[in-house]
Amino acid sequence: MKESKGNGDEFLNEVASIGRTSHVNIATLKGICFEGSKRALIYELMPNGSLEKFIYKGNPSSSNHHLVFKTLYKIAIGIARGLEYLHRGCNTRILHFDIKPHNILLDENFCPKISDFGLAKICLREKSTISMVSARGTTGYIAPEVFCRSFGRISYKPDVYSYEMMVLEMVGGRKNIDINVDFTSEIYFPHWIYKRLELN
Repeated sequence: MKESKGNGDEFLNEVASIGRTSHVNIATLKGICFEGSKRALIYELMPNGSLEKFIYKGNPSSSNHHLVFKTLYKIAIGIARGLEYLHRGCNTRILHFDIKPHNILLDENFCPKISDFGLAKICLREKSTISMVSARGTTGYIAPEVFCRSFGRISYKPDVYSYEMMVLEMVGGRKNIDINVDFTSEIYFPHWIYKRLELN
């Protein structure tokens, strides 16, 4: 537990969101603590930690943890099933807004579970678009329409965009924004991929 900032909106939002779910690819909330400014969420034990430690080349924590393509594929499918459940399988649609490797936990069999619902938004299943006051998410995973409203209305698709960015990282073995690359044209991984495809 740690001292948290604000009035606990993110914490309560996470409890409200994840408390409505029950799916093999969604982390199970076992309990909470809410004493003044001290807050804690107790999830099921995930022995393998988060996905991020297994996918990035050159990451010291992943040096002895390379996953074979078959396992990465299984993880990608599991995350997709979890998102499909959040978007279509719940009584109310839950938009996560922060799909990234850090928020994907892996059990002892590398079954992926979506976690960290602090930025999630709950909306009616019938609504095709939602309104938001400010952008939500992590740089590199935020869909264009969330960042700049001139790109279009916001629906469940920002989660799909974040998922796609994460799959690129899983396949490429690097973060989608990497300032430690040799050429500035390689900083944004999707742009680099697009240029490589354009050349072929």
